[in-house]
Amino acid sequence: MTRSGEGNVADTAMSGSGSVSTPAPGGPAPGARASAVQNAVWRLRSRGCWTDAAALLEPDPGPAAALQRTALLVERCLFTEQGWSDAEDALRAAEALAGTDDERGAAACERGQLAYAATVLGVRDRSDEARVALSRAAALIAPGAPARPLLDYRRGLIAEHLADSPQAARAAYRRAHAGATANDDQLLLSSTWRHLAGLALRDGELAEARHGFAESLRIREELGFLVGTAPALTSLAEAETEPEATRLRAEAARLYRLLGNVPTWLAARLTPPAPAA
Repeated sequence: MTRSGEGNVADTAMSGSGSVSTPAPGGPAPGARASAVQNAVWRLRSRGCWTDAAALLEPDPGPAAALQRTALLVERCLFTEQGWSDAEDALRAAEALAGTDDERGAAACERGQLAYAATVLGVRDRSDEARVALSRAAALIAPGAPARPLLDYRRGLIAEHLADSPQAARAAYRRAHAGATANDDQLLLSSTWRHLAGLALRDGELAEARHGFAESLRIREELGFLVGTAPALTSLAEAETEPEATRLRAEAARLYRLLGNVPTWLAARLTPPAPAA
């Protein structure tokens, strides 16, 4: 498994609500205390403090909190390439607590995500497990369910980066984009914009790519999703000309250092590509 595409591959971690709530309409549960906890979780998550965010959810014994803890710890793996056993333990707990098709589907979606992350980051080839888990999730999560756009997005990642099928990936990303728009899931929209833009760049459609990358960056900056902003800056830089590309990479490098060199896979993309021979 090569790691040349990680800048876009690992963006699946920034996939909006799903099991990881964001401070958007329909995100935090009703009630002042629940909202306060979810807002604190979001602040920590957005700064790359996934373990601390997950710890805030430990007092809640319910399946929703277990799924959210799992999603946070899986996201940590994808950004830091660490914490695999913690994520696996949290996932098993969430699977054990799942009592409805939606909960079982969400747990299967997280299992697919964890297996995908291990594969694409070169830890271990779990591509078959990722495919099976997301197929199971698709059988459990109804087409119109709130969790479906996240599932579609992750199936797009499998199609693009494990199956090398850009057409299937584009179709999945578009379904996810439409669902995220309907659900007002801004963080997921930032990811679908970015991955559709990546496919456009791959096809040489620079204007379309630049627009999509710019939209992704705008949303992440407006949400305050700091840990996802540096990757968005580097993606936009790849579609820009000089001197703007250098300025964007410099800002991305500043954020990367500020967050303790996270995401780990971003370092190689902070320098401009070598000129063609």
